[in-house]
Amino acid sequence: MTATTFKPRVFSGIQPTNHLQLGNYLGAVKRFVEMQNTGVETVYCIVDLHAITTWQDPADLRHATRELAAGYIASGLDPKRSILFNQSQVPGHAQLAWIFNCVARVGWMNRMTQFKDKAGKNAENASLGLYAYPSLMAADILLYKATQVPVGEDQKQHLELTRDIAAKFNHDFKVDFFPITEPVIEGAATRVMSLRDGSKKMSKSDPSDASRINLTDDANAIAQKFRKARTDAEPLPDTVDGLKDRPEARNLVNIYAALAEISPDAVVSQFAGQGFGAFKPALADLAVAKLAPIADEMSRLMADPAEIDRILGGGAERANAIAQPILDDVYDIVGMIRSRQI
Repeated sequence: MTATTFKPRVFSGIQPTNHLQLGNYLGAVKRFVEMQNTGVETVYCIVDLHAITTWQDPADLRHATRELAAGYIASGLDPKRSILFNQSQVPGHAQLAWIFNCVARVGWMNRMTQFKDKAGKNAENASLGLYAYPSLMAADILLYKATQVPVGEDQKQHLELTRDIAAKFNHDFKVDFFPITEPVIEGAATRVMSLRDGSKKMSKSDPSDASRINLTDDANAIAQKFRKARTDAEPLPDTVDGLKDRPEARNLVNIYAALAEISPDAVVSQFAGQGFGAFKPALADLAVAKLAPIADEMSRLMADPAEIDRILGGGAERANAIAQPILDDVYDIVGMIRSRQI
């Protein structure tokens, strides 16, 4: 059998829960924009079906979905050049997920560490949706035959499962239908840590607002959070190796590098021997210059929710135009009787 050549296509998505924060921006959204600008077809999804695997207030979910769309656009994502939509507007995500529920094995799901982390000791009361989350994620990706997916380290295991599901589907039905999607994990700040504890990931769910930079923060809030960020008493070293056992220092250097689009080595070379009394104000100024305009544009966009809904609806139409023929082919391969006119 001749191997199929798949059209290069990028897919990724973020849950619309709470506020976008700096970790989302540097680890995901900024790279989404960079990929858009390479000319490869880019499909970006607000994964609202994933969001409801844990309880969401309906009004809050609608607001968060629009706010995430505003964050994408304010960060430089062009809805005319990329496909931007919310997951629930394309039924094929849920439909393909059921097929994959029947392809994936329970043993595979039992190895997913994120379910164990989120369900905790009360796993018996977790939703079935949370357990099957990785199968839906596989459907999100493979519904578009995406060849590349930018993901954080915490989602790498789920992408490996996506590859397993694609391979098993192809093997079971003796087809070369789905690509074996490649992860894209790169950059100086793919894992941004808390400003209050360098051993913990920056998170929207952290009870301390001082632990993160929200993309809705104004210039004053951004500057204050960086100036008060936890550090140590030592000056910056000559090389990155000198940051090995200094998690807070390494985190701030990584953030500076990602915002300035230079390497961490270049940052420590520039500030070698200087204390954080000099470095943190410089980082605060850089962050304000890069992030405050995003907050301003998000505010402008959120003042017109109907326009955001229009953009998402248009993106869903474009997404469905790609997804529906692929889903129809899957139904044919599996053996379903299905009229293409439905």
